[in-house]
Amino acid sequence: MTKKIVIAGAGPTGLWLAAELRLAGADVTVLEQRAERDPHSKALTIHPRTIEVLASRGVEQPFLAEGIPIPQGHFAVLDDRLDFALLDTDFPITLALLQARTEELLEDHARERGADIRRGHRVTGLTEHPGEVRVAVDGPDGEYTVAAAYVVGCDGTRSTVRAAAGIDFPGTSASVYGWLGDVVLTDPPSAGSYSRATADGLLLAVPLPGGLHRLVGHSPGDVRADHPGELALDELRAKVTAIAGRDFGMHSPAWLSRFSNASRQATRYRRGRVLLAGDAAHMHMPAGGVGLNVGLQDAMNLGWKLGPWFAARRPTTSSTPTTTNATRSAPNSWSTPRRRPR
Repeated sequence: MTKKIVIAGAGPTGLWLAAELRLAGADVTVLEQRAERDPHSKALTIHPRTIEVLASRGVEQPFLAEGIPIPQGHFAVLDDRLDFALLDTDFPITLALLQARTEELLEDHARERGADIRRGHRVTGLTEHPGEVRVAVDGPDGEYTVAAAYVVGCDGTRSTVRAAAGIDFPGTSASVYGWLGDVVLTDPPSAGSYSRATADGLLLAVPLPGGLHRLVGHSPGDVRADHPGELALDELRAKVTAIAGRDFGMHSPAWLSRFSNASRQATRYRRGRVLLAGDAAHMHMPAGGVGLNVGLQDAMNLGWKLGPWFAARRPTTSSTPTTTNATRSAPNSWSTPRRRPR
């Protein structure tokens, strides 16, 4: 029986799962249909629990060094701010870090662990056979097939793996839309991050690398079921001005986009040797970076469940990874993730 596992999708979920399974001794191949990493970062926020997950493998420092720490936040746009210092964690902050950079760091981690990451390779279908799944792939040099012990769909809300496995994805359509713009501000807020909630909507502004700021929020007029169309700079300027009283001198947009509260969940996360994780398993409003963080924690959870299966099939040697608690001193061995002692 093959020890290979195929992961469809090289987003945060697929990349972290690849690294985890390599620690367990699996032969991991990640198939990503994009030839290049998406330069537009849908997610920006890394949660405290996710930093704990990174720390359990000793790879949190680059994220802490590059991310912008945010010690407070809101819940449901209520007036009172949440003080993260009260959380039972060594990391009482959220980090603002572009998803593109997060993916770059996670890909480096997965490659260092020995994962085979193939960009420009699109999964087109799969068939299950006794003891294995055969994955059909369309790559730069043509079509081919990979045999795997398990296939994990980490390929987003439009998951090819989920559809090929015949797993339904019911849910609700959008009833409200949010907006975001990565723009240059000639007169940015004085604080590192800025938020304001009024009767005209909610606005959050966060500085980004490269002299950009991300402006994200929603307005009363965005409570609608029909899609408002492409976001233009003039519309973004009007929305920000209505909430903040000024537009901060915005110009030179690098990316303008909308998002919605459409929600869906797979009816099951496993069918035979096919599994789902991240956005392929559940879709929700992305405000607050929920998708990235839940997806990465999905990967950690699935990694320690599949890990023993692969570890049990490795030859027993003095260096065979064990299932002891994860620690900073031994991040290169597969182990059950637990919170580090405080």
